[in-house]
Amino acid sequence: MTHTVIIRHPRERRSKCSLTPLEERAEYEFLVWSRDLVFDATGYTVLGVDAPPISVADQGRPLLVLDGTWRLLADIEQAVAGEPVRRSIPSGVRTAYPRVSRYGTDPEGGLASIEALFVAKAMLGEWDPSLLEDYRWGEAFLADLPEEIRAHSL
Repeated sequence: MTHTVIIRHPRERRSKCSLTPLEERAEYEFLVWSRDLVFDATGYTVLGVDAPPISVADQGRPLLVLDGTWRLLADIEQAVAGEPVRRSIPSGVRTAYPRVSRYGTDPEGGLASIEALFVAKAMLGEWDPSLLEDYRWGEAFLADLPEEIRAHSL
């Protein structure tokens, strides 16, 4: 299993956070962002937007997920140091989360953190529906996945 570090913004409400159920799993390490946090992401695959899509070629590197609202993402990005490999989620994946942004800051194609993590791990050859067990919209998300992603479940 790919070791995954999640840097969460402290203003992300844990009660609403889609990644909270993963806190007890050994392969996930949670850090809380602060202005003093510096995370050397050299050798990590960092999920973001405007980067080449993640693929099986990215296997072997640990994964870094930045968790917070889109509006707060710039704060978390400041903690990322070093030379990570930036990757995005393949196009065509749509969120099942009923998004409402008061600020209009959600990018087109943006996903809930658990959705992005699920797809990234699937593309790395780790199809794990248990990630979505506690996600209210998990079944709808799985049902709507493009065939390109589903192919990794075999």
